[in-house]
Amino acid sequence: MDQQSIFAPMGALALLTFAVLGLIPARRFRAASAQQVTADDFRFGESERVPGHVSIPNRNMMNLLELPALFYVAALMYYVAGRVTAPVLGVAWTYVALRAVHSAIHLTYNNVFHRLVVFAASNVVLGAFWVLFFVRPHP
Repeated sequence: MDQQSIFAPMGALALLTFAVLGLIPARRFRAASAQQVTADDFRFGESERVPGHVSIPNRNMMNLLELPALFYVAALMYYVAGRVTAPVLGVAWTYVALRAVHSAIHLTYNNVFHRLVVFAASNVVLGAFWVLFFVRPHP
């Protein structure tokens, strides 16, 4: 298997992260234009006056910078060790897909239960990604 194939799910997750990053100023500027917020509402983070639809992209961005860091590290471990296989790639793409679904739920209808189920599933997959590295014999 081409070891560089692990870069595709890594790139997809990075692309998702940059897309969410783009939503933050877009929603903030739109809210400022509608006079829902002022610059002072962001002086020390986000004030209580910031509406949920404006603050959610920022929270989702934080989610994409927390546990996914462990995904990037593990993916690089697989690459450096020359251990990228089809099952590994499948687990990596599953993780990225679950993170994309989590973001889609969070940024749209934001049902907390649906979001939690997908978030939890992504964490199980991430754990499996790590365990697979240490328990699977070297190719």
